[in-house]
Amino acid sequence: MDALDLDAIRPCLEGAIPGVMSTCDCDGMPNVTYISQVEYVDAHHLALSFQFFNKTRRNVLANPVAELLVIHPTHGAMYRIAARYLRTEAEGALFERMRAKLAGIASHTGMSGVFKLRGADLYAVDRVEQVVAPGRTDARGGVNRLSALRRASQRVAACNDLESLFECTLDGMVDEFGVGHAMLLLLDAAAQRLYTVAGRGYGRSGAGSEIPLGEGVVGVAARMATPIRINHATLEYAYSRTMRDGVAGHMLEREIALPGLAEPGSQLAVPLLCAGQLLGALFVESPHDMRFTWDDEDALVALAAQVAAQASALARGVGAGLR
Repeated sequence: MDALDLDAIRPCLEGAIPGVMSTCDCDGMPNVTYISQVEYVDAHHLALSFQFFNKTRRNVLANPVAELLVIHPTHGAMYRIAARYLRTEAEGALFERMRAKLAGIASHTGMSGVFKLRGADLYAVDRVEQVVAPGRTDARGGVNRLSALRRASQRVAACNDLESLFECTLDGMVDEFGVGHAMLLLLDAAAQRLYTVAGRGYGRSGAGSEIPLGEGVVGVAARMATPIRINHATLEYAYSRTMRDGVAGHMLEREIALPGLAEPGSQLAVPLLCAGQLLGALFVESPHDMRFTWDDEDALVALAAQVAAQASALARGVGAGLR
């Protein structure tokens, strides 16, 4: 049997079921705590958010060995991860991605002034082992994301004007990926806002809606040029809501009334980037919890890159800008 790595257990890192982390201080005194989110970095590295200086953090700074227990949200298998603390990153791609996700949650719940990421604690994964077998077979078939991406990409490649490009992109979301609610937004650079040019699943309410850069899931994903995927059933999101309820009203911002579902269960925002330039964002959501996975995120990031490149080429071809 091949050795396991983080690629094999990525669903366990979604935060649907909180993990457990154990550390020891230099005297061997153990400390066990729940962790709301484990950030996948690659097959052999993970990261944890550093927001507060607590007992766990003191332990890993003194004795950089930790073990994590994570649970697969679908079939209940448990995995033990042996990890070593390497360093804390306060800048760079990993830090920005984790900060963007936290900022997206905080902005959506009006908690931007409360939640601040101080660093991304990077760990090397020495070993992953299964400690409890699956309770049942993961029978979820669903969409083959690679096949869906291929078909959606073919739709996009056939477009010869911006309007058909935007419409075909969202048709691909509905027909190929099975997404019922989607929007495509473009950047108004002068006003520093995103405005909706096409939507699916919202009736007349979607077209023309706007959101400032840096606000909500979509605005933060665009401003930080990184995808943000939020499953609202996760402990991390629930913690944010609980914290909001306990914080004095004058410390809170208004909750952002995003165009879209009143009570989304899952959201994924992907920036449209071409040659390092932000053009807009692709946004999908669902009323169902845990609807979007790592595979969805990977596929939509690839599709968004193609859409952005083609939109840029078409805009140059007709001598028009994207506003």
